[in-house]
Amino acid sequence: MLYPPITPYASGMLPLDGLHQMYWEQCGRQDGQPVLYLHGGPGDGCAPMSRQLFDPWFYRAVLFDQRGSGRSVPRGELRDNTTQHLVADIERLREHLGIERWLVFGGSWGSTLALAYAQAHPQRVQGLVLRGIFLGRQSEIDWFMHGMRQFYPEEWQRFVAPIPVAERQDLLQAYYRRLTDPDPQVHLPACRAWGRYEGACVALRQNADAIERASSEYVALSLARLEAHYFVHRIFLPEAQLLQQIDRIRHIPAVIVQGRYDVVCPPVTASELAAHWPEADFQLVEMAGHSLWEGGILQLLMQALESFKLRLS
Repeated sequence: MLYPPITPYASGMLPLDGLHQMYWEQCGRQDGQPVLYLHGGPGDGCAPMSRQLFDPWFYRAVLFDQRGSGRSVPRGELRDNTTQHLVADIERLREHLGIERWLVFGGSWGSTLALAYAQAHPQRVQGLVLRGIFLGRQSEIDWFMHGMRQFYPEEWQRFVAPIPVAERQDLLQAYYRRLTDPDPQVHLPACRAWGRYEGACVALRQNADAIERASSEYVALSLARLEAHYFVHRIFLPEAQLLQQIDRIRHIPAVIVQGRYDVVCPPVTASELAAHWPEADFQLVEMAGHSLWEGGILQLLMQALESFKLRLS
């Protein structure tokens, strides 16, 4: 279903402030329809295979690693790293590349950021393709920290193993203290345990490669630190803001793709979003979990990108 592997025709490091520099790249058709890819996490970064989602003969695909993520520097940095900073970074990148409007594609945390960006700059968004919806509410954060044990009890036991029993009443704060400790002997084991927990729960059938990637030092260092940072600060947005401000984007065409058995971001959240936004095309995928790369989810996302080709031509 994917397009052939492709290399960027342009890339660079965009200075954001005195601390952060953001990696970006473009691939596909230089004069094509702009589409922005927003990776998950926060803290994950763009995988090369993500470029293959977009028809290179039609789309001008823009991918970037968010502050502290992937190839952006400094990696894992928490200072000046908020949702508001990320939304502003997207606008800076759009202006830097000379793009007037674009289609926005985001999954998991990328769906959160896509909604926040679209609500802040609706005039810049031609459409939204969203997957594995996360709205950043306290109930969703609590589910990640505790609820996923209902389906993956053995992985949750591995997750809490580094934390003394006496500290597990506030598991997020216990992890945050360790993840922000400057000593690598303290923060690296915590990063790897967090990354493994997430990697083990993302797909309907566990994927050894996904677990190995998420628990590797390179990915886990930024993924765990930034996810905990955003969770502790409740993603730097008022509770339920993304639902309450749907009227700002109700006119924007949108497709919502959600796995029926998504344990990381359960479908009740996507269902709530669709109830607030009946104009959006809500598609629930049977026999699929959270991962973008599961067959049913990937197929519907590719179909959505095809439909936008006709709509935006």
